[in-house]
Amino acid sequence: MKRISLLGSTGSVGTQTLDVVSRHPESFRVEALAAGRNAELVIEQANRFRPRLVSVATKEIADRVEAHLPAGTKLVYGDEGLIEAATLPDADIVVTAIVGSQGLKPTLAAIEAGKPIGLANKETLVSGGHLVSEAAKRKGVRLLPVDSEHSAIFQCLNGEPRSAVRRIVLTASGGSFRDRTRDELVGVTVQEALAHPNWSMGSKVTIDSATMANKGLEVIEAHWLFDVPFEQIEVIVHPESIVHSFVEFEDRSIVAQMGVPDMRVPIQYALTYPERFASPAVPSLDLTELGKLHFRKMDYDRFRMLRMAFDCGKAGGTMPAVYNAANEVAVARFLTGDIAFLDIESIVETAINGHRPIAYPTLEEIGEADDWARRTANGYGR
Repeated sequence: MKRISLLGSTGSVGTQTLDVVSRHPESFRVEALAAGRNAELVIEQANRFRPRLVSVATKEIADRVEAHLPAGTKLVYGDEGLIEAATLPDADIVVTAIVGSQGLKPTLAAIEAGKPIGLANKETLVSGGHLVSEAAKRKGVRLLPVDSEHSAIFQCLNGEPRSAVRRIVLTASGGSFRDRTRDELVGVTVQEALAHPNWSMGSKVTIDSATMANKGLEVIEAHWLFDVPFEQIEVIVHPESIVHSFVEFEDRSIVAQMGVPDMRVPIQYALTYPERFASPAVPSLDLTELGKLHFRKMDYDRFRMLRMAFDCGKAGGTMPAVYNAANEVAVARFLTGDIAFLDIESIVETAINGHRPIAYPTLEEIGEADDWARRTANGYGR
């Protein structure tokens, strides 16, 4: 039985991870749940899965939750509680499903504790890729990708030497506005932006999909996960989200991973690797019903957030952390109606143009760059 510590249990990936666990009770046990501020949902999860440890964001939330937890479950909170959940001795794998750069410190802590990582928090590698990669190599810890695109690449590369790789290609659905011109994006609403045609995701990731920032973060993550230079990473638009990504090798052979768009498949593969379990809740892919699949070249003028991500990734150092932090603030401001959709790009561009990057930052310097970018993004237009 594999014992799991789940960071971000109340988010989209976290709830789908628990769905996978519930369908294989003989194979998985939840040892720790780290939630944020959703007290009601974490109480429900704790009583269903009865973990040894529950962590929440603040003492106030802990006070609301405490009386409703099952007997024998320890309750912790704050950054220290999150680290405790990430380093729980009984856990065999830590699934990092926290959204945003706050996932970096607990992921590093879990790696230092020797825990394999089911990585759903792409911002961890975006902000601190050199630190995470170095720590994982030093500790001999495997990073198992949970994102559908990176899981696809991981599967396509299985058993292949990196020297044989010509390029990796990440597919992008194009998000909720994939068929709109830039002029047609003026005045779009939050509700329109959240209407993703293919995937069920949290609000932040869904907005990132609409701006293509999500794909930009995935490009930087892929660079670190697979040790591939940015010049060998490409992005194309694939509206159906059936081909999750593919690899072209030096002999011009292409290996692709396909399936219906359901996050439970890559989540489960990360938990069961190198084995494959049945997925009773996921339908089989019938290509004869689809009939056609479509692919488009990426327009980097239309999707400027993706272009900026490539530029920041190539610049390296603290630039990706600034890109990510400014985007997090910009998306939050858009979701509250404080800024327009296209202002997200302007905020991020202002932050990266005003930043003086540090080439090989420490964890503290990454945090300082992150804080600077957030202040800059919050001050935009005020």
